[in-house]
Amino acid sequence: MEQEIGTWDSVLLENLSEDSFINNIHQRYKRDHIYTYIGTSVVALNPYHHISEHSLDNVRNYGDKGIFQLPPHIYGLTNLAYQSLKDHSEDQCVLLTGESGAGKTETFKMIVNFLTHIQDRPLCHTPNVLRKQSSTSSASGVAVHAHRRASSSCSGTANFIICKNRAENTPAAAMARRQSPSPGPSQRSRTRDESIERQSRRNMREKIVDFDFSHHKSSENISTLIEAHAASSHHLHPTKSCFKHQQTQACTATATPPQKGATSNTSPKYAMLSYGGCRQCGHSKCIRAQSLEKEECGAGTESPMLLLRGSNSRLSSTTTAHQSNLNRGSCSNLVRQHSTESQPERDRDRHSLMGSTQRISLYDAHKLSKVLGELPPPPPPHPSSVSVSVSPTPSASSSLHRRHKSPTQRLRECVTCADVFLEAMGNACTLKNNNSSRYGKLFDIEIDFRGDPMGVHITHYMLEKTRITDTIIGERNFHIFYQLLLGADLQLLKSLKLYRNVEKYELLRNTTAMEEDRLNFHYTKRSLDVLGLSCDETSSIFRVIAVVLKLGNFIFVPVTNIDGTEGCQVSNVYEVQETAQLLNLEAQVLINCLTRANSTNSSQEDVGSEMDARQAANNRNTLCRTLYSRLFTWLVNKINETLKSTQREKNLALLDFYGFEVLDHNSFEQFAINYSAEKIHQNFVFHLLRSEQELYIREGLEWSRIDYFDNESICELIDKPSYGILSLINEAHLSSNEALLLRVQQCCAGHPNFMTSGSNSMCFQIRHFANVVNYSIHRFLEKNSDMLPKYISAACYQSKLSLVQSLFPEGNPRRQTSKKPSTLSSNIRTQLQTLLAIVKHRRSHYVFCIKPNEGKQPHQFDLALVQHQVRYMSLMPLVHLCRTGHCYHLLHVKFFHRYKLLNSLTWPHFHGGSQVEGIALIIRNLPLPSAEFTIGTKNVFVRSPRTVYELEQFRRLRIGELAVLIQKMFRMYNARKRYLRMRHSQMVISSAWRTWRAREEYRSLKYKRQVKWAIDVIARYYRQWRIRQFLLTIPLRLPPNTLSPLSTEWPAAPGFLADASRHLRSIYHRWKCYIYRNSFDQTARNRMREKVTASIIFKDRKASYARSVGHPFVGDYVRLRHNQQWKKICAETNDQYVVFADIINKIARSSGKFVPILLVLSTSSLLLLDQRTLQIKYRVPASEIYRMSLSPYLDDIAVFHVKASEFGRKKGDFVFQTGHVIEIVTKMFLVIQNATGKPPEIHISTEFEANFGQQTVIFSFKYGGMSDLAQGPPKVTRKANRMEIIV
Repeated sequence: MEQEIGTWDSVLLENLSEDSFINNIHQRYKRDHIYTYIGTSVVALNPYHHISEHSLDNVRNYGDKGIFQLPPHIYGLTNLAYQSLKDHSEDQCVLLTGESGAGKTETFKMIVNFLTHIQDRPLCHTPNVLRKQSSTSSASGVAVHAHRRASSSCSGTANFIICKNRAENTPAAAMARRQSPSPGPSQRSRTRDESIERQSRRNMREKIVDFDFSHHKSSENISTLIEAHAASSHHLHPTKSCFKHQQTQACTATATPPQKGATSNTSPKYAMLSYGGCRQCGHSKCIRAQSLEKEECGAGTESPMLLLRGSNSRLSSTTTAHQSNLNRGSCSNLVRQHSTESQPERDRDRHSLMGSTQRISLYDAHKLSKVLGELPPPPPPHPSSVSVSVSPTPSASSSLHRRHKSPTQRLRECVTCADVFLEAMGNACTLKNNNSSRYGKLFDIEIDFRGDPMGVHITHYMLEKTRITDTIIGERNFHIFYQLLLGADLQLLKSLKLYRNVEKYELLRNTTAMEEDRLNFHYTKRSLDVLGLSCDETSSIFRVIAVVLKLGNFIFVPVTNIDGTEGCQVSNVYEVQETAQLLNLEAQVLINCLTRANSTNSSQEDVGSEMDARQAANNRNTLCRTLYSRLFTWLVNKINETLKSTQREKNLALLDFYGFEVLDHNSFEQFAINYSAEKIHQNFVFHLLRSEQELYIREGLEWSRIDYFDNESICELIDKPSYGILSLINEAHLSSNEALLLRVQQCCAGHPNFMTSGSNSMCFQIRHFANVVNYSIHRFLEKNSDMLPKYISAACYQSKLSLVQSLFPEGNPRRQTSKKPSTLSSNIRTQLQTLLAIVKHRRSHYVFCIKPNEGKQPHQFDLALVQHQVRYMSLMPLVHLCRTGHCYHLLHVKFFHRYKLLNSLTWPHFHGGSQVEGIALIIRNLPLPSAEFTIGTKNVFVRSPRTVYELEQFRRLRIGELAVLIQKMFRMYNARKRYLRMRHSQMVISSAWRTWRAREEYRSLKYKRQVKWAIDVIARYYRQWRIRQFLLTIPLRLPPNTLSPLSTEWPAAPGFLADASRHLRSIYHRWKCYIYRNSFDQTARNRMREKVTASIIFKDRKASYARSVGHPFVGDYVRLRHNQQWKKICAETNDQYVVFADIINKIARSSGKFVPILLVLSTSSLLLLDQRTLQIKYRVPASEIYRMSLSPYLDDIAVFHVKASEFGRKKGDFVFQTGHVIEIVTKMFLVIQNATGKPPEIHISTEFEANFGQQTVIFSFKYGGMSDLAQGPPKVTRKANRMEIIV
């Protein structure tokens, strides 16, 4: 932003005077700083060109800040009213005052733009297509994205009435408080900031309130901000610049200057605009081009619009040729150059003015068209125009418009489109303003508690319908006529039976159409679709407008009737027929109602009495005015139905009324307009200057009266009952304008503000608050009682168009009414009284619009003109009031209840005394100067808006803190309530579950018990059956030949009979053994006994035992018992019974060699015989052998140990090797046991000792492997006293 010039709050002027005030706004105006504050009111000068302050970024910036934290702007005041509505929940009203051409219409649109976009949030991650569809128009023509402010700004006051403090509060102290800190803050400012910081940290959880008032008087960072913004914009689009930045870029650019005519090389869609646009500022036209380029680049193709920009020289010349026609018809350029201006001056200012020749609302409508469809609007059918746009069908555009739209976006678009169409219908080009609103309007925007606009209600006042038939030379009719003729395509014109030439219509004769009308029609037409009007309704609207144009072409020719009376007839009957077709009415009915008085609306030609041509022309003009005015009212009602809210919310009203007008010829229209301006100004004087000072006096404040001009007497002159001018006009006995003038002069003579213009003059003068105006009494009565005869209404009601029938309800023959129609003056008075009653109960905010010059030139400041406006607006008394008074006041009760939460002693209940004491306690506890507050008898006054802002900031932070506390307590309560409910539910559920579980367990146990009993019964019977079956089937399942004890076969038994089966098997085996034993003789029994004894001795001890089990013990292997020689020998030795006899190997004691020998074992001794001669070599009694030793291996060696008797000491132990070693040892064991009565010792080991007579030898058995075993008997080796045997 550029460096601020001057003081942007007039209250802070050091030497306050009228000259310093005007000089301050002059200095700021020269630098395009068109806004200046007076306290919390705004003074706005018309710049007559676009400025870079209307962008969406400004909406967001001013929506997030207080009114004094950013440079003056209309957005700051709007945000103040918006925050006041949200914080105080009170209805607000913004009043726009100023004379015609001062910029009220554009200011109004900027306010609407701010209020419809302040709550939007940017969609950062939305796809490109959705971003296109969600972009809507704004009052400055910028592309709007959804944005919602993160935090609320200053919740300033609504009354903003300033009063004087006590004598000790000097003006210097008040000035120090009002102005913001300079770049080098004073010690007092630092102290206050430190106290604020301490208070915030202590009471507001260390949230420091940062009050940035560095922009209040001088703001160095404003230029920094705009430079940064310009740098970023220049980076994106370095080639774009507007007239404001053209010179700056020209100084820094390295390229050559543009060639002549380059400014005209633009898109045909903007044929009347200058070059492409500025990327450094918020130039609305530039922003529109920028958004189009962005969308075209997103589509991936180069638009023909861009191809034509700068390459079509023919278009350039066409544009240059049409530039001279752009002096009128614009809305954003509030006034334009006069047609009498010299051509060099126009050429010099062409580049700076052409960028602002389009109306802002039409820029908005173009942005809206990008929402409705991605196809550009259709090319106008005019043969000389160049256009590449195509218009989508209404149905397609309607469906596209309603897709992906939130209610807020829908409302914003509808508000914009309503403004577009109402501007086309109600605005016209006048001598003082190229886009003058010829009606007053009150926009009531309903806002909910969140700050979102929920609905809009539009109230219009005093449409200047006389302009339709009576257009002053140099002015134009309403814009819609020219837009329809130039912008409609041939098909639409043909259906409406219209021609494109404006000169063919009497209502538009001597007026000029402009090329921008052709472009604006597409936006106007499309706005009807966005507002939800059907195709039939849109067609009916254009048909009614066409009817108004064609009615003006009716030519009535005087004729003489048969009876000699004067009559008339229509000369151009074809116009009547076409008009009747448009109305869906019979042509003769239309002719009769216009040419015959008291017509019965019959289609016959000889009905009623004829009128002369003058009377018929008057009826025609009245019908034109009535049709148009009622169509306008119908449209407003239709828009209200579209924008209405379903619930009652708080309202923020915007009042844009007529500005004060003084023309060369002033008639009844100017009288009504100026009377309205008087009432609006009187409302300002009463509430802002008189009531506030009276309040200070009633409250007991020391106050020096500030003088001001009170126009109450002027208002009484006009609207005083019975004797006011408005009452005199309605007197029934007045039949002529001369009688009216005489009556007015009689009743108003002597009034200081009423003057006569002379004895022969048909004029009178009124000294208004703004100027003395000379009014011509001509046609006063006619315009006041501009009523349509009932028979014409009845004829129009016969139309088959539903819209026309709804415009003339009094023409319904079934509707009988005896109420006398009201006059225009009565309507004006009633409407103003209703309007002021609405404004009276709302907090008012004022915007004073000032016209800097009459030439509609930028940067031209007419000192006398501005001084005149400053004086009649009473701005200097307002500045003095704001300087010495108080800006804000509240009743004790309201102040205490609003701010008691700032003190812990007064929150939530104060028991320390009266409310005044509580208020004093609150003020003392605040980190704000106490001199800023004054406690009156009923009100508390606050001196500066900054203090109000800080006070609201403290309250807002405290509310946030209390909200957190309430949330915490509520969450705790909710959680505890939920916990108790869950606990109770858990207990109920647990109890029920435990009961159910006990029952189920009981049922389960009972069932299990029954099942167990059944199982036991079944199992018992089953077991018994199985046992029976098993026992009965055992004999059958036993295999044959099972009596052998060696048989192990046994039938398989069930698992539960395993033990029984084992016992039975054992019994059965013992039984088999018993049977087997019983089948033996004595010899078999002895052999069995020997086998059992062998098993006891050698089982699991001798490896060779297993091989001996299967061989029966024969005993006498050599059949010694039958040998006769043996019989002789045994008789001698008493060894008759031979137990064992076989040839074995006796191992030699010295060498270990094997010596064959016959071993005979009798029942009493062991005998060793020669195998041939049977000679006894050794006989050892059985009692002498006490031990037998063997190895555990497979060898067949046994050692018989002999007792240490004489025989034993002499011979020692015997070592034998035989294949029947098991049998020999077993039989020897039994023989010794029988002989001695005790069993001998059987020693089985790998090493043992043997007695070889005089020495003891150790036998050591070693395992030599299977290979050695296969070679033959074991190898015996004697080594000293060891004998090793390898087996």
